[in-house]
Amino acid sequence: MTAVYTWDVFSTLDGFGSYDEHGDWGGYWSKQGPQLLAHRAGLFTTPQRMVFGATTFRENAEIMTSGLDPHTLDEWNVRTMQSPATVISSTLTDTLGWPDATIVRGDGADIVRRLKAESDVPLRSQASLSLNRSLMAAGLVDRVQVTIFPVISGRTGTSPIFAGAADFDLELLESRTLDGHIQELTYRPTLH
Repeated sequence: MTAVYTWDVFSTLDGFGSYDEHGDWGGYWSKQGPQLLAHRAGLFTTPQRMVFGATTFRENAEIMTSGLDPHTLDEWNVRTMQSPATVISSTLTDTLGWPDATIVRGDGADIVRRLKAESDVPLRSQASLSLNRSLMAAGLVDRVQVTIFPVISGRTGTSPIFAGAADFDLELLESRTLDGHIQELTYRPTLH
């Protein structure tokens, strides 16, 4: 059986995954609430393998291993770090303190194809924009889970999520509203 691969990404309404130094939004664009945080923690109660590109892994490892008291992190972040991780990178040489991470060099599509065939747990990738756009083009992303925060960051937005992606038809599999204003949409992508 082939493991399901989910690309899990946060976005503004206008499609940005982050903001520059002039944006003072704060984490989650300062829109998180108890439903979002509980839902995110719930996504990580079952075993799964995380898949990261080098940039997203560095950013996450820096936050997770910065010496912060784990009690100050959102529970879903703690659970993410407790999950085994495969990092696809030609530049990293160590796991940056991530407890159960493996760095794999090579073609991302080949690596994920092998992971999907061999894994006995689902695969989830957070952000890792360029990696996941290429995996979508290769037909390896089974689900795109986009959490849309109710902001437009046209002036300060960075990291356009789907910039340079191929064209895809999307079949809506699931939708939910969290905290009355955050939308989580899960789609099955099909190359157009």
